[in-house]
Amino acid sequence: MNKNSTMTSSTIQQYGKVAVMFGGRSAEREVSLRSGQAVLDALLSVGVNAHGFDPAERNLHELVEQEFSRVLIMLHGRGGEDGSLQGALQQLNIPYTGTGVLGSALCMDKIRSKQIWQSLGMPTANYEIADKRDFDGTTCDAIMARLGNLVMVKPAQEGSSIGMAKVSNAQQLAAAVQHAFEYDDKVLLEQFIQGSEYTVSLLNNAALPSISMSTPRDFYDYEAKYQSNSTEYFCPSGLSQEQESTLAKLAIDAFDAVSGSGWGRIDFMQDMQGKFYLLEANTVPGMTQKSLVPLAAKQAGLSFAELSLAVLATAD
Repeated sequence: MNKNSTMTSSTIQQYGKVAVMFGGRSAEREVSLRSGQAVLDALLSVGVNAHGFDPAERNLHELVEQEFSRVLIMLHGRGGEDGSLQGALQQLNIPYTGTGVLGSALCMDKIRSKQIWQSLGMPTANYEIADKRDFDGTTCDAIMARLGNLVMVKPAQEGSSIGMAKVSNAQQLAAAVQHAFEYDDKVLLEQFIQGSEYTVSLLNNAALPSISMSTPRDFYDYEAKYQSNSTEYFCPSGLSQEQESTLAKLAIDAFDAVSGSGWGRIDFMQDMQGKFYLLEANTVPGMTQKSLVPLAAKQAGLSFAELSLAVLATAD
C-alpha cells in the first residue's frame, strides 16, 4: 500500500462533507467518544471537511438536511455496530464506512458468528448458550464439566468485554450468567483456551500485522483494554512468518464468512499446542490511543491520519 496515495488533495475533496458518528447510547459510549474524537481530529488535520455527530443528541435526518456526503461510523456496540444504523443510512441513501447491515448484525452476535464459523469447519472453542427464558442455574455443574471447568461468560451482543467473566466453578458460573443477563437475553458460555491472545486487523481485504496482548489481569477485560497501564502489546507479535500467514488467511476468511467488509478486526486465542481459535469479529474496532488497529497500521507504515482516511475510503 502506498501510504502517500491517500493524502492527495483531490482525494480529500472527493469525500465532501463527512459526519464522524460517535457517542450513541450503547454501553460502549465512552470508548466511542474517544475513538470518534481521535478520528475526527485526524481527518481535520489533513483537510477533510469533517464534523462530529452524536446520534444520542441529534436526529439522523439532520444528515440529509445539512447535506452530509458520507458517514464515518465510530459507534461501538448496539445501535452503531449491529446493523441498525447501517440500515437507516441506506434508507437515507448516505454512504457509510465498513460492513453492511447483514455483516454488522452477524458480527455483533458472538453466538451467530461462532455458529457460522463452526458450520464451515473453522476453529472455535467449544461452547453452550444460556437463554434468559429458561436458565435456572441447576445445570451449571454439568455445563462446567462439559466445557472443561474453566469458562468464559460473554453477553452475546456486547463489546469491549462488557459483562464478561471468567469462572472456574458452578457457583461462579450461575452468578456470572445472571450478571451477563443484565446486558443480553442470550449469553455465550465458551471453553477457556489456555494460551496467548492475538488480534488481526483488516483493511480493504488485507491483513495488517498481528498483535499479541499480555495482561496480569485474569483476562483481557475492559480495564485491561482501556484503563490499565500494565497491559502489554507486541507488534510484531512474535509469530513465525508461516504462523503470521496462517493467521492472516484465517482472519480474512473468517471476516468474509460473516459478511464483514471494508475494515475490522478478528480476535484469536492460541492454545499451548499452537492451534488458533476464533473468538469474535469486530466491525467498528476501537480507534483510541490504546486501540489495536492503529498499532497494527503503524507497523504496516500507516500513520493514524492515513489510517483514518483509509477507513473513510471504505464508504460507498
